[in-house]
Amino acid sequence: MSQEQQYHDHLGLEPGKRVRGTALLAIATAALMIVMKGIAWVLTGSTSMLGAFLDSLMDLSLSVMNFFAIRHAQTPADAEHRFGHGKAEALAALVQGAMLSLAAVFLVYEAVEAFMNPRLLSETNIGIGVILISIVLTFGLVQAQKRTARETNSIAIEADSAHYEGDIYLNLGVLAALILSGPLGIAYADPVVAVLVALVLANSARQIFTSAGNQLMDRELDDETRAQIKDLILSHPQVRGLHDLRTRQAGLSRFVQCHIELDGNISLNTAHQISDAVEENVMAKFPDMEVLIHQDPSGHEQLTELEKS
Repeated sequence: MSQEQQYHDHLGLEPGKRVRGTALLAIATAALMIVMKGIAWVLTGSTSMLGAFLDSLMDLSLSVMNFFAIRHAQTPADAEHRFGHGKAEALAALVQGAMLSLAAVFLVYEAVEAFMNPRLLSETNIGIGVILISIVLTFGLVQAQKRTARETNSIAIEADSAHYEGDIYLNLGVLAALILSGPLGIAYADPVVAVLVALVLANSARQIFTSAGNQLMDRELDDETRAQIKDLILSHPQVRGLHDLRTRQAGLSRFVQCHIELDGNISLNTAHQISDAVEENVMAKFPDMEVLIHQDPSGHEQLTELEKS
């Protein structure tokens, strides 16, 4: 049994349930921070706090969207979707990126307004307290999300984690703005930090677009994973070679297909047994993978190339 399987058995949770549970945790956290930051924004009048409030609004809407996208992505394959519905997660991530981009543009607009009409902030102590609580809550959520994403390969949770992680730095910036614009009396600190917050949101959007695009375009799995798959396949004593390895990911599922080279004199039944053994070997290491193997007689690829020439 793999370490990943042992971990899931220990928790009594399937990967799908863990992903849904983490998505619900993000919704609850975002909802709480919206209330806190909304009150703090009204009391302080801070543009950077407005950015933090808008970011939490985005977080809540995106986390809700994430939750339903994850549920749909985990719907079993059917007659019209033979490979399942995993790419629903990537589509949701694209919407996340678009909404984060719009929020960044709006915040820049508000920051320009604040530059043109600078003012000192009031009630900054309340804002500072809210931001400190937000940092603690966000840090705890990000750790939970990273662990779930790492152990389930969920791109939706990974995307959610990316912008929540950005929120930590965002909140630190807002904290600095509140201190500089309040107790220290530096009026321009608030709009400057607001622009920095907008840049954080824009960078999170870029990362999300990249991850989602890779999955929608069926980008190959990373080199380390591909190398591990090759080693697992070639570790079978009767596999003489391997070619045409193709990999991709959709939601929680990863797909692998390849051609293995076997002794051309063995029976079809034996070749099938070897292929099944190779599949089981790969899936023991990667339980979330679907493996499709084609058997070729050893030297078949070279003969085909010679015939073409």
